[in-house]
Amino acid sequence: MEVPRLDHTLNSPTSPCEEVIKNLSLEAIQLCDRDGNKSQDSGIAEMEELPVPHNIKISNITCDSFKISWEMDSKSKDRITHYFIDLNKKENKNSNKFKHKDVPTKLVAKAVPLPMTVRGHWFLSPRTEYTVAVQTASKQVDGDYVVSEWSEIIEFCTADYSKVHLTQLLEKAEVIAGRMLKFSVFYRNQHKEYFDYIREHHGNAMQPSVKDNSGSHGSPISGKLEGIFFSCSTEFNTGKPPQDSPYGRYRFEIAAEKLFNPNTNLYFGDFYCMYTAYHYVILVIAPVGSPGDEFCKQRLPQLNSKDNKFLTCTEEDGVLVYHHAQDVILEVIYTDPVDLSLGTVAEITGHQLMSLSTANAKKDPSCKTCNISVGR
Repeated sequence: MEVPRLDHTLNSPTSPCEEVIKNLSLEAIQLCDRDGNKSQDSGIAEMEELPVPHNIKISNITCDSFKISWEMDSKSKDRITHYFIDLNKKENKNSNKFKHKDVPTKLVAKAVPLPMTVRGHWFLSPRTEYTVAVQTASKQVDGDYVVSEWSEIIEFCTADYSKVHLTQLLEKAEVIAGRMLKFSVFYRNQHKEYFDYIREHHGNAMQPSVKDNSGSHGSPISGKLEGIFFSCSTEFNTGKPPQDSPYGRYRFEIAAEKLFNPNTNLYFGDFYCMYTAYHYVILVIAPVGSPGDEFCKQRLPQLNSKDNKFLTCTEEDGVLVYHHAQDVILEVIYTDPVDLSLGTVAEITGHQLMSLSTANAKKDPSCKTCNISVGR
């Protein structure tokens, strides 16, 4: 099946199958709006009887593409030469602030058999709600268009990054991960009240909670995966965890083997920055066969725990040895509850550096180091 092409100058060569539908310059042609209003110099002729699309269906949705089809009456169907597609982001308070702006969303496609694929990371962002409506059009000899009325408006939401997209992020993260440093503990900083609450209301066990929306907008773990955040970074000169933290003055430390061992699986979750020179890598540790493990197995690239660029667990002389990447900040999510009795809680001597917090932090969409060629 031929995938439709755009008609920038209305003389473009036919696109090959699965070719991207690109933006139509509004200077090349001004389409009428969804109410059928047209500019007097729009280059679109007075409306004649063309079939109006109805029963629109959206399918095969990815983070930066979808397939669209509809039904039409057979009357004048053979006169249709083009489809006009009006695609708009549905505005809401949680909308993706980093979607490319000032990009026309009126698309013109050659009339081809349906369904047809609409693809383009410059006007589609992952995990974002859109509205779409369609017109049929007939191009006249003088270059004007006869158009139908607009169809009904349909809403849909684009998908998260797939494993393919996450693997692209993974490969970019590997480039800057740096050499491996030895470590022995995972740690989690919080306020004193947090640990008091855990002891009083959760029987001394920290409980997994839903991950916030920090990081890549298309990350499949944001707002979905339940887990507990840990750090493992160490200071280069001491080999120990830093004494400063953005998350609180009390720190829970636990031996690395309690969380990361041959009975757990390791997954790559995300790679991002926050308009800074340093980058973050999110990893997920899940006990084998746990609900968290099943969630990750379907959505995330799995890493070899003994051999990867970020976090390793190897055995030397019968003892488990741990290393972490030096040049990225690792955020480790453990997907099961963790009892405080397995480690220690103590006050740190350093400062609480709130500026380093990544809570709900948005990814820099312009960074060439940590972005891939799909929606941000």
